[in-house]
Amino acid sequence: MLLPKGGMNWKGARARLPPTRAIWTFLTRTRFLLFVALAGIAVLIWNGVRGSAGDWQRFYCFGPAKSPMQMTPNEQAMWAGHLQTPVIFNHHEPIEINSTTIQRVDLNPIVSTPKAVANEERVLILTPLRNAAPYIEQHFDLLTQLTYPHRLIDLAFLVGDSTDDTVAVLAMELDRIQSRQDANSFNSAMIVEKDFGVTVGQDVENRHGFAAQGPRRKAMGKARNYLLSAALKPEHSWVYWRDVDIKDSPEKIIEDFVAHDRDVLVPNVWFHRYEDGHDIEGRFDYNSWQESEQGLKLAASLGKDVVLAEGYKEYDTGRKHMARMGNWRDNKDVEIPLDGIGGVNIVVKADVHRSGVNFPCYAFENQAETEGFAKMAKRAGYGVYGLPNYVVWHIDTDEKPGNA
Repeated sequence: MLLPKGGMNWKGARARLPPTRAIWTFLTRTRFLLFVALAGIAVLIWNGVRGSAGDWQRFYCFGPAKSPMQMTPNEQAMWAGHLQTPVIFNHHEPIEINSTTIQRVDLNPIVSTPKAVANEERVLILTPLRNAAPYIEQHFDLLTQLTYPHRLIDLAFLVGDSTDDTVAVLAMELDRIQSRQDANSFNSAMIVEKDFGVTVGQDVENRHGFAAQGPRRKAMGKARNYLLSAALKPEHSWVYWRDVDIKDSPEKIIEDFVAHDRDVLVPNVWFHRYEDGHDIEGRFDYNSWQESEQGLKLAASLGKDVVLAEGYKEYDTGRKHMARMGNWRDNKDVEIPLDGIGGVNIVVKADVHRSGVNFPCYAFENQAETEGFAKMAKRAGYGVYGLPNYVVWHIDTDEKPGNA
């Protein structure tokens, strides 16, 4: 190529360039634009094939339009699942506690259900005792006949203000049963000793006379609460309060009662008395009753510290007593709601006690001990029921007519 004489200058170079209009026309031609677009796509595809999966992920976002802290576990799993190798980082290392002085109790798995046997729910049988040596052997005879698996039953007794050999006889009977290590022995047994300064005699007049009822019921409430606080463990689902002077009861009484799935449930309590060769079926427990308007008015007229003793002519409450209802020959599963209960035989869901419902050793709505317990349970929103046709037989206390 020959250069012009005298060399190249800018005017000569400009004269050799094509006109601006020609350049613009060329750039705006459809074929040129299409070529540029195809070339760009080819470059992107080539980079995508050549690059790693991590480089390709820089060109888009995956997952829901929310913060990872607001994602559900399923959304987080989907969000992490699109990666070729999902990696989950947990910056919260588990805390390890090695101190033997710290104990963890989880009450969430402890439930009280109608299928107590199938679920292997633990039952705590509680019995307060005072000068009860003559009745203990029969008490254990009945306990060993219970068909509820004994390995799921814990026994606890409170002995207080006794002047006889109650503790010695109780210890011997427990040792006799527990040393067998067979189906008759129970999971565990506990003896609690606590005196409350009670000096009232155990004869019929002192135990069931009207004047003794207020102080006696308050002392009994205190004894029950001490026993409950010492014996109730996290693993217990049911609490079965059973007096030592029960003469007879069904062997399946625990299964029968838990099947009702009630918070608080009591049977009817009668007794046998034989006179002139005749079996007299006496009605024993008048502490299980349904409230009446007359009873509410009477309570409203009394001082807050007065304890109503039900079943005595001194206080005419007009209440309806379960002892006067029912018949053991009829359907045993018939239920009635109650406002007061007796303490001979009570089956309670353990969570009722855990929630703070106990046996008031003071006047609660003018009731104490078991009747106060029923009032307290209902105030707390729990159901209290009785089985008028389900009879537990008490010993004959040789009481004279004149009370309810």
